[in-house]
Amino acid sequence: MNKISRKGFLKIAAAAAMSGVTAGALAACNAAKDSAAASSAVSAPAGSYIPGTYEGTAEGISSTVKVTMTFSDSAVTDVVVDTSGETASYGAAAADQLKEQLLSSANGEIDGVSGSTITSDAVMKAAKSCFAQAKGEATISSVQLPTGDETDWLGKEPDIDEAAITETIDTDIVIVGAGNGGMFAAAYAAANGLNFRVIEQNSAVQDTRHWYGAIDSAAAKEAGVPATDKAKLLSEISRYASGKCDQRVVKTWINESAAMHDFMRGILEDQFGWTCEFTSGAEAAWPAENAEHNTDYLYPVQEHNYRQSESESGLQRNEALQQYIEELGYSIDFKTSLAKLEKDADGRVTGIIAQSTEDDHFIRYNANDGVLLACGGFPGNPYMMEQLDPLGTSVTTACSYSPSDKGYGIRAAVWAGANLDKEAAPMLFDRGIVAPGVDAGYVESENSFGGKAFPGEIKQYNPGTQPFLKVNRNGERFANESSPYNDIVYAAAHQPGRVYAQICDANILEDVKRFHTIGCSAQTRNAGAEYLQKQMDNAEEKGCFFKADTIEELADKLGFTGEAKDTFLATVDRYNELYDQQNDEDFGKPAYRLSAIRKAPFYGCWLGASLLCTEQGIAINEKGQALDNDNKPMPGLYVTGDMSGSFFANNYPCLMAGVAMGRTLTFAMKAIKQMAGLEK
Repeated sequence: MNKISRKGFLKIAAAAAMSGVTAGALAACNAAKDSAAASSAVSAPAGSYIPGTYEGTAEGISSTVKVTMTFSDSAVTDVVVDTSGETASYGAAAADQLKEQLLSSANGEIDGVSGSTITSDAVMKAAKSCFAQAKGEATISSVQLPTGDETDWLGKEPDIDEAAITETIDTDIVIVGAGNGGMFAAAYAAANGLNFRVIEQNSAVQDTRHWYGAIDSAAAKEAGVPATDKAKLLSEISRYASGKCDQRVVKTWINESAAMHDFMRGILEDQFGWTCEFTSGAEAAWPAENAEHNTDYLYPVQEHNYRQSESESGLQRNEALQQYIEELGYSIDFKTSLAKLEKDADGRVTGIIAQSTEDDHFIRYNANDGVLLACGGFPGNPYMMEQLDPLGTSVTTACSYSPSDKGYGIRAAVWAGANLDKEAAPMLFDRGIVAPGVDAGYVESENSFGGKAFPGEIKQYNPGTQPFLKVNRNGERFANESSPYNDIVYAAAHQPGRVYAQICDANILEDVKRFHTIGCSAQTRNAGAEYLQKQMDNAEEKGCFFKADTIEELADKLGFTGEAKDTFLATVDRYNELYDQQNDEDFGKPAYRLSAIRKAPFYGCWLGASLLCTEQGIAINEKGQALDNDNKPMPGLYVTGDMSGSFFANNYPCLMAGVAMGRTLTFAMKAIKQMAGLEK
């Protein structure tokens, strides 16, 4: 077993690793000493270090960076920095400068090298490990990768020395994560006067996903909305997931989301005076034209949104909930990361070990009633994305996810024996706008976690969702463009570069209004001409959006040449024929979502997916309890939010706007009820 001391196991948000060197390495380092290096080292009092050579490693941009340091009893006498696996023009080239900085450092702190931030940080972490070992503080003997790697996203659960745990906190309930699920759970716990603690690895509550779906809520009843056919809704969600969900879990949201909304409105409306924007009826349904198509996708969810009131008050919902719990005498332990879950001899989860991201000390949180994990998914972790969702990764060109969502909670739960859903379920929007010639998928990025990022500079180009003509790089139409968000990007997985071009003409706004798309894509038609123009201008400034006086000119700007250009022009002509016929003989798109491409100026852009979040999570039961690999409840462990499973598979049912957030909030409240014994 590898033991991690207080200074040995570095911050959970960083990929750090340390190991003792072999005799051969010691000999090689000793041979490399020179007097000049020794003379430049910072001296410490005699007896500060245990003489010897020590090795530390940490994850850089594309490799494991290694630092080997030799100490006398009072100084560093030699440093070897190995960044040979890093990007040649950046990290690898910085080795000599980083070595000189370390020779002048008394504790491993360095300024780093401009343009090589990730590599510099890795070298500093590895060097700090060497200093810790030289002081007798580190006992680790093999590489630890808290963030996973390119072949093993899970990595190994840390084994932490008892001596490294310098603080213990006893409570009844521990909530991990101060995001949407965690803050709502905290608010419910506070309202009931429960004994709980919330930890959050960042320095503030996380971003609010404002709108949420709830069924037959008070807002729906006040609006006169007929009662939902719950059985049909249950069937539709199961169909979206290809039957790979637990329908009992779905039923919890269907049956209890109204109570969730009642509690939410009791805070936001009664305490803060906010007003709920409620969406249902005609606004939330496909148009009556071509009625035979309206049964293709059911949209029964009533959407609730407090965003407008939030903007007036200057608070987001999660910030309001923070204020609410603080007024009731509770607080949030910020800059505190989950390291691992703890279980007793009977397998019950009894609490967690966390680590301060400020000074690295470990904290044991004992939870008498249970732990709620609300840590988010893993869209910000390329190791997990590539291994767990290779298809979604391959079609993505841009992202709008929280960079903090790296899957740490999922990994901790799996280490403890929890069952991770086997089916990917990313939330992909067809709005990842990029320049001509850019492929979907990761590109190298020096300043991004894991050294990889998606190429798009714009998080989401909202008009990309509109069902205009879409063609591949050969100039060919390849799918029915009138579909849920992720259908067209998955169809593009079979096209060159896994991207596609969207084409429309001067009637763009009139067409968008007629299309009447729903969910968040409705923003384009509801916000009007000024919003649309701003979206287009921003994309044009970044070289991702083009306008032209002729279709031939647009073809050139989009990069079509030769046979592909000829095919593109023929495809536009064919699309105009289908519009004139009001009958899409080629792909069956409803007539009201066809559009003519005849009036200048003409507009075009290249698109792929924009990744918002992942919904592949830990399997739960209808009570929100985590399930083990035999699908048996794990006593003391509950999960909600994007890191919870059993609800979605394949994709996110985007035509039921707000269902994911509604699920998150409903199970956050459910978990607190279960742990506190407020319901059977």
